[in-house]
Amino acid sequence: MVETLGIGRFQLQQNRVDLKRWVPAFLSSHKTLFTVLWMAAFASVFLWQRNTVVGGFSFLKWGVSTRPIPRLRPVAFNLTDFGGVGDGLTVNTEAFERAVAAISKLGKRGGGQLNVPPGRWLTAPFNLTSHMTLFLAEDSEILALENEKYWPLMPPLPSYGYGREHIGPRYGSFIHGQNLKDVVITGHNGTINGQGKAWWKKYRQKLLNHTRGPLVQIMWSSDIVISNITLRDSPFWTLHPYDCKNVTVRNVTILAPVFEAPNTDGIDPDSCEDMVIEDCYISVGDDAIAIKSGWDQYGIAYGKPSMNILIRNLVVRSMVSAGVSIGSEMSGGVSNVTVENLLVWGSRRAVRIKTAPGRGGYVRDIKYRNLTFDNVRVGIVIKTDYNEHPDEGYDPKALPVLRDISFIGVHGQGVRVPVRIHGSEEIPVRNITFRDMSVGLTYKKKHIFQCAFVHGRVIGTIFPAPCENLDLYDEQGQLVKRSASQNVTDIDYDF
Repeated sequence: MVETLGIGRFQLQQNRVDLKRWVPAFLSSHKTLFTVLWMAAFASVFLWQRNTVVGGFSFLKWGVSTRPIPRLRPVAFNLTDFGGVGDGLTVNTEAFERAVAAISKLGKRGGGQLNVPPGRWLTAPFNLTSHMTLFLAEDSEILALENEKYWPLMPPLPSYGYGREHIGPRYGSFIHGQNLKDVVITGHNGTINGQGKAWWKKYRQKLLNHTRGPLVQIMWSSDIVISNITLRDSPFWTLHPYDCKNVTVRNVTILAPVFEAPNTDGIDPDSCEDMVIEDCYISVGDDAIAIKSGWDQYGIAYGKPSMNILIRNLVVRSMVSAGVSIGSEMSGGVSNVTVENLLVWGSRRAVRIKTAPGRGGYVRDIKYRNLTFDNVRVGIVIKTDYNEHPDEGYDPKALPVLRDISFIGVHGQGVRVPVRIHGSEEIPVRNITFRDMSVGLTYKKKHIFQCAFVHGRVIGTIFPAPCENLDLYDEQGQLVKRSASQNVTDIDYDF
């Protein structure tokens, strides 16, 4: 059944995590913590990727799937009922369209379920409908046609101006939905494959005339659940919920090459409210997660924040960007975000907030808890000069507000620069808190906890030693030393 996520339930889920405080005590040794995390991560990757095709043969495929497909709706169809052929060659666009049209008539009866059996189902982009469950069986794969002429054009997103990569219409997503309610995409770890390699090559060669489309995009919709599937090789952003409410993403694997797969963000909540992302593995060619809410004057005018977002129990990797980002397109505002139980490995940056003059909006009430970094170049980044703009019409005096940000329980090894907070005189970072931090270093340069125009506090002892911009408190919360240098700049190289 579709799971809705109201604010009360959102808070309940947060409280539920607090009941598990015995776990840190059990994992008191950092070596034990890393061992457990890595065992869990690689066991998950092993299971999630067991259907990876190597050299034309299925790797670790244990016979023909016999898992029964559950009926989650009053009426269920198979794609083959509409003429679908899963040979990887037959184009199944009409079969998907006929199936969705049949389900669209069942709303008053509780909707319908479309089962995608084992096989490789080639298709052009298609739309979903309300009260629909798309169920991908084990060993099923929906394949996108690579030729862009089969991808429809759509108007630019209203909060992004005249176009993201090109002025004018944009390509729609491979699987698309808008103005929907009660939609589920789930399965027995079947795959949606965007076959993005051709798109990435054309993008680098400047052969595309329109902005690339996401793999899955749901717009202006509510009560969305995406679970137990693999999304891979998107032409552009992978999963893009836009101006949606009550969204759950659970047990999803998202994959793309870590290099030369431009802008293949994993999950981009964009002007979304009441959202949970949990128990996922993401390794892509850009940000694993990037929370957004519009770009400069267009995002300010659209005025829809991203808020009430819980991200937990994730293993992520990004060699060119960050594990979890907020921004840089955050002009509608971002607030009440919790990121907890996060492992970032083999990445350029772990967590990042990025913005610039002209964005406007705010980033506030952001909580990071129980973060683990392993082999990460920069751990925590806040950047206020990310100067990419949609056009010359932005207002440089529209300054974002960054405040009320906390980092509690940050550990790791192999980190070159644990913290780099680059506020500015016009965009200071206010009321930031660090507590329970111990990060092993690979770089012995003096300035490894870097700050500029930062106001905040450190509670207790942390490693490495904090910058002088921050007030010092003891473990009981008593002030030990007030900073007299909040506007000091101690940043000597860029990441």
